[in-house]
Amino acid sequence: MVREVIKDIWAVGAIDWDRRLFDELIPLPDGTSYNAYLIKGSEKNILIDTVDPTKEKELLENLKSLNLKIDYLISLHAEQDHSGAIPKILELYPEAKLITNKKGKEFLMDLLLISEEKFITVEDNEKISLGNKTLQFIFTPWVHWPETMIAYLLEDKILFTCDLFGSHLATSDLFVKDKEKVYEAAKRYYAEIMMPFRSQIRNHLNKIKNLEIKMIAPSHGPIYSEPDFIINAYEDWISDKVKKEVVLVYVSMHNSTRVMAEFLISELINCGIKVIPFNLTKTDIGELAIASVDAATVLIGIPTVLTGPHPAALFVIYLLNILKPKTKYLGIFGSYGWGGKTLEFIKNFTTNLKIELLPPVLIKGYPKKDDFLLLKDLVEKIKEKLKALDF
Repeated sequence: MVREVIKDIWAVGAIDWDRRLFDELIPLPDGTSYNAYLIKGSEKNILIDTVDPTKEKELLENLKSLNLKIDYLISLHAEQDHSGAIPKILELYPEAKLITNKKGKEFLMDLLLISEEKFITVEDNEKISLGNKTLQFIFTPWVHWPETMIAYLLEDKILFTCDLFGSHLATSDLFVKDKEKVYEAAKRYYAEIMMPFRSQIRNHLNKIKNLEIKMIAPSHGPIYSEPDFIINAYEDWISDKVKKEVVLVYVSMHNSTRVMAEFLISELINCGIKVIPFNLTKTDIGELAIASVDAATVLIGIPTVLTGPHPAALFVIYLLNILKPKTKYLGIFGSYGWGGKTLEFIKNFTTNLKIELLPPVLIKGYPKKDDFLLLKDLVEKIKEKLKALDF
């Protein structure tokens, strides 16, 4: 399906309604899209990105229906959901040159075995003319690979951002219509993929702040005809500002840790603190990532397996360590049978987090009266910490 973005610019990618897992890790409750854009210039035509290999046929049918020569093919990002159909495009359009940067060229040669003579490499802020249209390349490394870049169409003031500002959302809307739905999908996308690179994204937003942008066209999800909508959202997410919320995550084998979690939830609510609980046996990891974007505090309930933390809880700690949310405080609670090294594991797995570790509450067996008093103390400590936040 080909859809016109504006005159002489078409969306030629594909919607993947059925995909439910990305990178064999990230849940996709709303599917996704692989956006590619064809620009017709007075002298040259250019295709920006391709699609996942599973949707190659749809891209080729879309291009065939437009019946335009392709002079240039741009790869903004070498990951296969954007680059997977490049070899076929180069086969069908043998005169086309593949434009990327030096790092992107290296990746594409390794990942897709593309021969070196097909490439044209560009530098940061370099421009290419299509005749009546000019495309400027802006390097944006680490959103979320080291070679990523974006492209700005000067005359039409459209910013093609690949993964930046994207959302895993299969929708029939070419442009954003349901802002609430897109906001949640974009926040999930940011939480799962972009959050580890907050500082880099902050720098990249500074690079584009002086551009006049009428439209943002990402490579996943609908196009933003109101760019401030997503730029303002990102400004909030990448800031150091947190919400006075507690994300409480737990897993329990024999109910001891569950009882502690339920007690903490009740006490936090009684103190007027918003708590977002997650039982790891029933949790969408993406929802947990979304909640961690803003929360000031994370509590993790961990039963001990043999001498170490339950693997499900350890996975969450590992996940938080690589996602690097702006969380200020981390609290640990849980139950053990005869002993263990849970705290040692946690300290080793949180080296990327700039957090304060609250006094842990690790008890033997089922919680007793004195144990509940320790949990009350933990809640009071959280209350004090949240009250002291400077906002």
